Amino acid sequence: MENIKLIINFLGQLLPAINITLIVSVSSIVLGSLLGLGLAAAKQSESAILRVFASIYVSVIRATPSIIMIFVVYYGMPLFFSAWFHINIEGWNRMYFVIIALTLLFSAPVSEIMRSAYGSVSKGQTEAGLMVGMTPFQTFYRIVLPQAFVVALPNFANSVINLMKEGALTFTIGVVDMVAKAQMIVANNSGGYAWQTYCALALIYWVISLAIDKGVTLVEKSYQAKRKTIAA
Repeated sequence: MENIKLIINFLGQLLPAINITLIVSVSSIVLGSLLGLGLAAAKQSESAILRVFASIYVSVIRATPSIIMIFVVYYGMPLFFSAWFHINIEGWNRMYFVIIALTLLFSAPVSEIMRSAYGSVSKGQTEAGLMVGMTPFQTFYRIVLPQAFVVALPNFANSVINLMKEGALTFTIGVVDMVAKAQMIVANNSGGYAWQTYCALALIYWVISLAIDKGVTLVEKSYQAKRKTIAA
């Protein structure tokens, strides 16, 4: 009973730091999704240069551990900007470096997910859309994209959850997110109550992951219901 009270108490201390975790995660998801879509398009491009570039990029990023990517961006970007553009970015908020690192990491799996999802939609549907007078963009937006999105959704949700877990490494460069806050609580208690503190932290991540899974399920059910209504 006492442990439960302590976990609830630590939950109250950790939750104020959730805004940093959510800002980093949501920003990385949005930017990484856009970059991933661009990479998926590059892999489908007729340009050999774009295809090779996208393939090498995805291969390198997927082979890079999250913590190494964060350190490379955090220590490397200031050197790059200083050497090439004579701009000093060392005063940037450290959260920006984490967002950039996680964006790069997230874009690689998203590109593969979207490429596979796009390939799962029959080309005959695209041809049918063009035959009835739709423009290529209308065909993609109205016919291909909704189907590809539903196919990609489960894997995309898994990638989002993985990104949330990788975002827990933001404390390594001094960003005070929930993990850093948990470490502070343990340090302030001279190493005591570590089990209760990290249980509270795990509970928060579990609830977030559960909410993502539930959201994906609702979207899938909504889409299936809509398709049944149209078919009827």
